[in-house]
Amino acid sequence: MKAMVIDDEELARKRILKLLEKVPQIEVLGECSNGKTAIISINELQPDLIFLDINMKDMNGFEVLQKMRISPKPIVIFVTAYNSYALKAFEVEALDFLLKPFKDQRFFRTIDRVLKTSTSEADATFQQRFVELFNLYNVKSERITSPAKFLIKQGNKTVLINPLDIMYITSSGYYAEIFVESKKYLLRETLSKLCEELDKTAFFRIHRSCIVNLNYVKEIVHSSFSEIDAKMTDNKLLRISKSHRNEFLEKIGMS
Repeated sequence: MKAMVIDDEELARKRILKLLEKVPQIEVLGECSNGKTAIISINELQPDLIFLDINMKDMNGFEVLQKMRISPKPIVIFVTAYNSYALKAFEVEALDFLLKPFKDQRFFRTIDRVLKTSTSEADATFQQRFVELFNLYNVKSERITSPAKFLIKQGNKTVLINPLDIMYITSSGYYAEIFVESKKYLLRETLSKLCEELDKTAFFRIHRSCIVNLNYVKEIVHSSFSEIDAKMTDNKLLRISKSHRNEFLEKIGMS
């Protein structure tokens, strides 16, 4: 059986690759750190088994599967950091999953299931199980990624912030600076974690140190060397990194 590992976290990929070294029945074809290269590699190498991260920076795992053009379809093991609602979705056994952080025992139990699944069986039920899981995940993940309020402690009180009121978030050491109207709040959280929680239709990470609410972007400012900034409703200029530029322009309808 031939396998590929797709995850935008290097440590996550390396751990799975290390564990697969103990499974002689599985040959590793390669690894990918994003959805775009994963689609190309899958269609070219035609693996029998895919370890696939659900949420990557450029696209989610479902989008990767939708753009696969190989037959028979591979067995898919989703790798996810989500729990609770997402876990319930996966319990339908539409496809298997590994919930980060997973133990070695859980990994090898999953591998045992995979080795007992024939290629023809996986191919025959792929579409039905994929659609079922996609629909479940879509509904459940909305409840995960759209928290009702952000709770921020300030002295002897806790401020409740509606996520949709947030204009932008910047990183400051171990803290995230959350800007709401003319106020700034500090939250001890990483931007990566906040990206997972915020509504992806409204919020976009324009830089490794900045997330913006697209509803508060007033202008796009073009500067020298083909660089662009997002001018927010409070007139703050926020640089858009070149790696995020095209996706950002597509999000706001300029591409």
